[in-house]
Amino acid sequence: MNKATSFTSVPVIDVSGLRSENAADRLAVANEIGKAAREVGFFYISGTGVDPALFDGLLDATESFFALPLQEKMRSYIGLSQCHRGYVPTGEEGFEEGTPDLKEAFDTALDLPADDPDHLAGNPMLGPNVWPTLPGFADTVTAYYQAVLDIGRQLLWAFAVTLGEDPDTFLRYATKTPSQLRLIHYPFNPANEDAIGIGAHSDFECFTLLKPTAPGLEVLNGAGDWIDVPPLPDTFVINIGDMLELWTNGEFVATTHRVRKVKEERYSFPLFFNVDYDTVVQPLPQFTSSDRPQRAPLRAGEHLFAQTAQLFRYLRIRLESGDLALPDGSLPVGSFGQEARQRA
Repeated sequence: MNKATSFTSVPVIDVSGLRSENAADRLAVANEIGKAAREVGFFYISGTGVDPALFDGLLDATESFFALPLQEKMRSYIGLSQCHRGYVPTGEEGFEEGTPDLKEAFDTALDLPADDPDHLAGNPMLGPNVWPTLPGFADTVTAYYQAVLDIGRQLLWAFAVTLGEDPDTFLRYATKTPSQLRLIHYPFNPANEDAIGIGAHSDFECFTLLKPTAPGLEVLNGAGDWIDVPPLPDTFVINIGDMLELWTNGEFVATTHRVRKVKEERYSFPLFFNVDYDTVVQPLPQFTSSDRPQRAPLRAGEHLFAQTAQLFRYLRIRLESGDLALPDGSLPVGSFGQEARQRA
């Protein structure tokens, strides 16, 4: 069982060794990652090799988009999309019961052609992106997405190796993933200085690679205390998501986190690394025993969609009207992470 602790800080791991020709170097980094995944569920990574200019361009493009008038941003409203892409206005989304998140966002993912067979078949998370008419916006966002997705593939390899599994255990399922990149803007309002920017939650996918511009992120430790996770130069924040917690039957922990006390304008760029939509995720045999019963399997994409549909206003309306139904076996929001463990 995982050893999630009463940690008071989040470790920093130099992952440049994952690109080494020396197998021992690669394994050493993978084992550092495994230790953090078991004990904290959150860690920083440095040494990624991602060109800082890609993030600078992304931030400039994002600032330009969110500076547009609301009417112009709503031309890309996510509720107009058939595959959950586009602009998310303040109040559209909320993790806390009855409390909308105090942020706006722009959601992108793997940009598939309009004639993609999964999209044409009605898959709710696969299809083409929605792009505003800002010059260069699509190319800038896509370049950053592809670079960070490559880091995610390196981490997915490392997670398998540190568990003693075949290196392709997870990678074989990462061929056409509904991995989302969100561009998030937390406007600063002194009246809301201590308010929730985004409510407590675990992430629905395998893991997240996050690049924020200002403090506000907090993570829940094993003792029930909230620990600050401020941005550090030249790093990404990584956190374990629901699917890796399920795959390891709780060996890795999907640590609950939130954004609060946003004391300045804040931008945040999480890439939620997922496996293919129809991947059946179930505990690996090494993590099941008579005193550690196997959790029920889930399809990765269906879990993502079910959680998303319970959080976004436009999808909840469709659920309530009967135009949309959750997949069989869907779990309520909050079924993973430290909060779920502490409730149990």
